[in-house]
Amino acid sequence: MCIPNPRLRLWMAQNIRIGEPMYSRKFFNSSFSNYSAGRGVARRQRGFTLIELMIVIAIIIILVGMAAGMYTKTVQHARESVLRKDLQTMREAIDNFTLDKQQAPQSLQDLVDAGYLRSVPIDPVNQQNDWVLHYSDQVLTPDQTGTGVDDVHSGSDQVGPDGTPYNTW
Repeated sequence: MCIPNPRLRLWMAQNIRIGEPMYSRKFFNSSFSNYSAGRGVARRQRGFTLIELMIVIAIIIILVGMAAGMYTKTVQHARESVLRKDLQTMREAIDNFTLDKQQAPQSLQDLVDAGYLRSVPIDPVNQQNDWVLHYSDQVLTPDQTGTGVDDVHSGSDQVGPDGTPYNTW
């Protein structure tokens, strides 16, 4: 059997297995799968095509965008929860101070000095210590001798998810 094409002859010499018939299915599936009939040379796959890479990058960008949006919402929700808890704690401390001392505190620092708060918390929404204090002339009990702070609000002018400003919470 004479094979005139030298490239095909070289290919067959490299890929024909001794003792295995050429017409077996195993021979054809393994040997001719990488053979390019048009050029007569073995074809190799070298990696991914540009379109495959672009699709993968687009999917990754979409997933990162979704994760960034969820992260922002989670951080905002956590700040709102901390704000609610801080306001509740400071209002309870103001009420306890007023009932114990028979006089309302004149500032949040009075609550810290008397031991009702460890420290004045920082407003988690605007990251500053600018609480808006509400002073009142009303007394909680008939034994109360002085008036002062009776409520506290956030100093932020941002709006919460329910449409109400944080400084009205």
